Formats: sequence, structure tokens, C-alpha cells
Amino acid sequence: MSAADWPAVAAIWREGIATGHATFTAEPVASFAAFCEGKIPIGNLVARDASGGAVVGWTTLSKVSSRCVYEGVGELGVYVAAAARGHGVGSALMRQLIARTEAAGIWTLQAGIFPENAGSLALHARHGFREVGRRERIGKMTHGPRAGQWRDVLLLERRSPVAGRD
Repeated sequence: MSAADWPAVAAIWREGIATGHATFTAEPVASFAAFCEGKIPIGNLVARDASGGAVVGWTTLSKVSSRCVYEGVGELGVYVAAAARGHGVGSALMRQLIARTEAAGIWTLQAGIFPENAGSLALHARHGFREVGRRERIGKMTHGPRAGQWRDVLLLERRSPVAGRD
């Protein structure tokens, strides 16, 4: 992912926000630089369509803690453009993200997903994530079709079979 990809990344993010099932975030941050703050760069990936190179999906990876004992744990986000869903974009991104994180020694990936986001839950399950908890009424939506409603978030994790085994 580069700064040139930012307009497409932000547009796909807005699509996810509009569903009411992707994030508590009400709108994308103002700039690519702001987007990259706190991210682990190896996790900032984009997928492009085969015909014109347009961005059709993206991932991010963030540290879960500044404590050294959690240096091998990252929280991921994955978004796929509405027009590209169901065509393997999410799986392609997930495979690349897993390969890159394992090569970097990251032993656990985690994700927080609304229970209503069936597509994201299925994608994560296909790539070895399991539900480890439910955070009930963890936040109240400020926007979209669920504005004002308290939301649960499922905590999913994937433990690497190769990284962090020493």
C-alpha cells in the first residue's frame, strides 16, 4: 500500500462503514499519513483487480500493546470493495498477510468482528481463526443504520503453526 492508493483505500473503507457491520469508525481518517500511524507496515497491503490495477481490497496490522511480551501479536483489519466481494479477494489478502506476518515472527493475529458480519467471520474461519471471546456491549455506534445501539464484538485469533514456536 502506498500514498497513491489512499483514495481507493478510503473509498473501500467508506463502503464498509456504510454497512454498519464493519467498524465503530464513523469515517476514514483525513490522510494516508494519519492512516499509517500505529500500523505495522508489513500489514498494509492492497489487492488490485487483474484488468486495470484498481484497488479492490486492503489490510492493515496494528500492535495490540507496546509491552515487549506482546511483540508477536497483531490486530488485523481487512476490507474488500463491495463489487469485489465473493471473488477471492479477501482470501488472497489473508494468505499474503499471514505469510508476511509469520515471516516477521508474529505468532498471533487477532480481529474484532461484529457478530452480524457473516462474511468477515467466514473469511477468518477459512484462514484458521477461532472465536475466543465475546465483548458484550463494548461500544455504542455513532453512525449508520445502528446509530445509538450498543454492539457486541467477537474476538477471533489465529495462532501461527510456525512463528513463535521456539
